[in-house]
Amino acid sequence: MSGPRFLTEPEPPRGVAVPVAPGIRRIVAGNPGPMTYHGTNTYLIDDAAGVSVLDPGPDDARHVADILAAAGGPVVRILLSHGHADHSGALPALAAAAEAPVFAASDRFGAAVGESDGVGDFVALATPGHAPDHLCFARPDGVVFSADHVMSFSTSVVIPPDGDMAAYIAGLRRMLSRDARLLLPGHGPPITEPRPFIAALLEHRLRREAAVLALVRSGPQTVVAIVAALYVPLDPRLRGAAEASVLAHLLKLRAEGLAEEREGVWRG
Repeated sequence: MSGPRFLTEPEPPRGVAVPVAPGIRRIVAGNPGPMTYHGTNTYLIDDAAGVSVLDPGPDDARHVADILAAAGGPVVRILLSHGHADHSGALPALAAAAEAPVFAASDRFGAAVGESDGVGDFVALATPGHAPDHLCFARPDGVVFSADHVMSFSTSVVIPPDGDMAAYIAGLRRMLSRDARLLLPGHGPPITEPRPFIAALLEHRLRREAAVLALVRSGPQTVVAIVAALYVPLDPRLRGAAEASVLAHLLKLRAEGLAEEREGVWRG
């Protein structure tokens, strides 16, 4: 099954902030892997008051030091897209060192913000699906920090029970309706043509769902069997993510009355 034309980039320089848009710089954390690409993107956004840091990244003292050195001035706020460790692990150390307030969907990280709440020049967009506490942050100039909701190097993994495929697909439709001119994702390079990219992601998810539904209607299926049929070829390191994605689609279909499960076997 074909999918979107994902974006690639050379391995970025480590420990330095590289401009990605006017007034916006990116430091890529040293946590490369099949789920994180070259690493987590930490963004430094400059304004008259100082620097906003979006997504501190993994628990890595060197990365925290790099952020503080690159800021070159006061960190006035820290924005967190969601609580997964590759984005939030460095948050306690960075917040303590910078003495900066934190804004996230959950008050366990700092000040809680939700749909349409303003934080400086940013507006929070509630985009659950990849994670229940996932936020994107939009600016009036059409820049949207899309975090793991829309990544450029790969589809986003949706892992039940925290991941919710129905919410994720609804969020893609919502992002497609926005007039964004630039997406800055949590992993991978900037997305300079957001609308066709998001449309391709949505089409890919819907085609995957249709294929899953066709299989369970053809006869009893397990998640493992569906993955074997649909994910060819498959990097062994991504097998768990593929099984989680299929399960997320099946749970959505079950909620819609289109599939049922008994003892791990699914039917349509």
